Amino acid sequence: MRILARLSRRSITVTALGALFLGTLLGTLLGAPPATSAAASPTVAANPTVTVPPAGSHGFPFLAAAEDLGSFGYTENEYFISGTATSYAKSGLWTSDGRWNVRASGTAAYKSRLLVRRPSDPAKFNGTVVVEWLNVSGQIDLSPDYWFQRDELLRKGYAWVGVSAQAVGVNGGRGEIKGLKGWDPARYGSLVHPGDAFAYDIFSQAGQALRTPNGPDPLGGLQARTLLADGESQSAGFMTTYVNAVQPVAKVYDGFMVHSNSAVAAPISGALADTLLMPNPSRIRTDQSVPTFVVLTETDVPGAATARQPDTNSVVHWELAGTAHGDQWAYDLGDPTVQKSAGDAAPSADCAAGSAPFNDGPGHWAMNRALRHLATWARGGARPPSGQLLSTVLRDPATGLATGGVRLPDVTVPTRTLTGARDTTGSGVFCGLYGARDPWNADADGWDRHDDGDPSDPSFPTTPEPVLSRLYPTHADYVGKVRTAAQASVDAGYLLPEDATAIVTAAQNSDIGG
Repeated sequence: MRILARLSRRSITVTALGALFLGTLLGTLLGAPPATSAAASPTVAANPTVTVPPAGSHGFPFLAAAEDLGSFGYTENEYFISGTATSYAKSGLWTSDGRWNVRASGTAAYKSRLLVRRPSDPAKFNGTVVVEWLNVSGQIDLSPDYWFQRDELLRKGYAWVGVSAQAVGVNGGRGEIKGLKGWDPARYGSLVHPGDAFAYDIFSQAGQALRTPNGPDPLGGLQARTLLADGESQSAGFMTTYVNAVQPVAKVYDGFMVHSNSAVAAPISGALADTLLMPNPSRIRTDQSVPTFVVLTETDVPGAATARQPDTNSVVHWELAGTAHGDQWAYDLGDPTVQKSAGDAAPSADCAAGSAPFNDGPGHWAMNRALRHLATWARGGARPPSGQLLSTVLRDPATGLATGGVRLPDVTVPTRTLTGARDTTGSGVFCGLYGARDPWNADADGWDRHDDGDPSDPSFPTTPEPVLSRLYPTHADYVGKVRTAAQASVDAGYLLPEDATAIVTAAQNSDIGG
């Protein structure tokens, strides 16, 4: 509970909104300047040429999975796509309602890549391809939503495709951050990225390459029935702009996952000044024929609260209690993959020594459920249920947990305080995105043993944190409450039955209670 005391008396220096802006800024400043020729009015996305890359010096793609995908019945392959991309400019007035028009402003040659993970057995493919706009906030390609959704992707036969849509991921940034071309010139030296003004159309053409490949088939003969576009954090800002401005023109994707956008949209032109001229806040347009699912964590909600809009037949929002923009789950899954490729150049959370551990809350459980909802919805099925609004200001005084929002067993049968913010004193720029967890004492009254707070400080908590043995007198009592809460979340449409089983099993294997 002292985490909350620290947060109340020290400023949080990084928010999801700030990280999204930082990622957009870095991508704009470090990406190649646009090299354009004039273009006519925008049209449906072109179909690029697909080729197979050379082996290169490493012998594997950048961001290749560190785990054995074969054990899940999956293969991983990489493809290049190339052609002529179109850039866009605003047409007319853009306002916060997201109903944005564009005009084509230029064309340029490009060559980028797709990283593809798909079922080895065609019979196990479920027909849905998740196409993730790879995140470059750390100036290299990262796949945060693959890590958040990994269990659902692999167990249910989705194909996943990561797209190197942005210039800094291909061309590299500063210092040791080399980008694809610098990491393996023998493999990626032929890639060409003309700048982020063209990123939107490159992403559209990636989708076209999956539907009607012009060359080797990235899906290996699998027939895609549903293409879902996905972006998290900085990529969610680009996804917001794509949904509002590009999808009505390109008409490539069947549904959109916008994860942690903080109601901030990336610039359409790729120019730094345009970031400041984008509507603030930026809502999702509601006149689309394809669905958009917006999922926000505790870290994101403070920046997005002014952009809240009613759910409609085409837009649904969830705000997740007890979650963070990045968390322990995504870090543990992603770090081995990042280290395999980037090594010492990998971006780091860079949290100060002795600071609180990362949030290990229910973000991945909710993302699994959200993905299956979106896949069903995009095929004409039921709209996902709406979620309650989250308050990160009005917190439960006994537990320190946020109130409202989508509440999974981690917060309805709690064992620790979970927050989307953290004390970032002495820490790096990305540390604040990982939230925090504050485990409770098992069987004795007292304050959090991990804290060095001063009881004379006016903001120091005046009530002790919960004691697990008093909350749950017996182990059976704890397991029973978890089972009831998990089933309630399944019934409400916020949790998958498979994940409910895993949550109950973890409770059974714990020593909590009594």
